[in-house]
Amino acid sequence: MADISKITLPSGSTYDIKDATARASITAIEGALAGGVSLIGTTTTALTDNATTPTTITVNGNSVNVTKGNLVIYSKKEFLWDGTKWIELGDLGAFKALAYKDSASATYTPAGTVSTPTFTGSATTSTGKFTPSGSVTLSTATTTSTGAISYISALGTKSFSGTAATIKPKVTAAGTVAISKGTGTANYTPEGTVAAPTISVKTAGSTTTVNSITDVGTLPTLTTTVANEVLTIGFDRGALPTKGANTTVKTGDAAYQATAPAFTGTGAELKATFTGTEVEGTASYTPAGNITVNATTNYLKGSFTGTEGNVSVSGTPNGTISQPTFTGTQATITVT
Repeated sequence: MADISKITLPSGSTYDIKDATARASITAIEGALAGGVSLIGTTTTALTDNATTPTTITVNGNSVNVTKGNLVIYSKKEFLWDGTKWIELGDLGAFKALAYKDSASATYTPAGTVSTPTFTGSATTSTGKFTPSGSVTLSTATTTSTGAISYISALGTKSFSGTAATIKPKVTAAGTVAISKGTGTANYTPEGTVAAPTISVKTAGSTTTVNSITDVGTLPTLTTTVANEVLTIGFDRGALPTKGANTTVKTGDAAYQATAPAFTGTGAELKATFTGTEVEGTASYTPAGNITVNATTNYLKGSFTGTEGNVSVSGTPNGTISQPTFTGTQATITVT
C-alpha cells in the first residue's frame, strides 16, 4: 500500500499531511537526545509524564540534581529529563518474568494409550404367560340378554295405508281477448318523431406549460491518484441538462353539456276485454298415511378359545463399567 505524505486539491494547491502530536513528541525527544542520554539508575522519587518537577531526585539512596539527557527508572517505567520536563518513554511493567529469562521449560505427556473400559453385570431371566392363538366360535341366540347382538336377516312385505281426499279447482281455461281503440283519454303514444340531442362545450379544460430536455448534461466526476506520496484529488462538476421550448399540455378535462332527445307523437286510448268460460275439474289423491315393512330379526353371539403359552427373556441388564485409564511417556518442552 502506498504511503501518503501530501495532498493536492482540485484547486491545484498541494499541502503536507502533518501529525502535530507526533511531531511535538519527536521534537521533545530529539531535544533531549541532542546532548546524549545517560542512565543514572533507579529512583524512588515519584515521576509523571510531562511534569516539570522534581528536578532533584533520589537515585540509589543519593540526592541527584538531574540534567538534560538523564534517564531514570521509576516504578518499572523509563523517564527522560529533556531539560524542562520529564518524558515517559516506556512501561517496563508490561513485561513478565519470562521476558527476563534466557530459557524456560515444562514437562507434559504428549502421547500414550487409553485402556478399554469393561462391563461387569449379573444375568437375569424374566418369565410370563400369554395366549397367542386360538379360534372364535359363532352361535345363534334368542335374545340380546344372552350377550348376543341383533341383526335383520330379511325384509318382508311392505304396505301403505292412507286416507283419500278430493280437490275441486275452478279456472277460466279458455276465451278470447278483444283489443279496440277508444275515444277516451289517451294512454299510449304509438307513433311520432324523436329530435336528436346536441352536445357542446360548457367550460374548457385547464392547461399548463412543460419543457422537454434537449441535452441530459453530464454527471460530476471525482478522481484521485497517488504518486510520490502525493494524493491528488480532481473534480469535474459536469454540465446541467438543457431545457427545450415551451409546450402547452392539457391538465384537466373540459365540461360538456347536452340537450335531451325530445319525442313528439299523437296519443290514443287502447282498450282490451277478455271473454271466457269457467271450468270446474275434479282430482282425487291420498295426501298422508303410513308405510309398514315386515322384517326378520336374528341374534348372534361369539366365544374365543385359545392355548396359553410361556414367554422367557434372559440378559444382563444391570452392572458396572470400569473407568478407562491413560498411560503415556512424559516429555519436556524448552523455550529459548
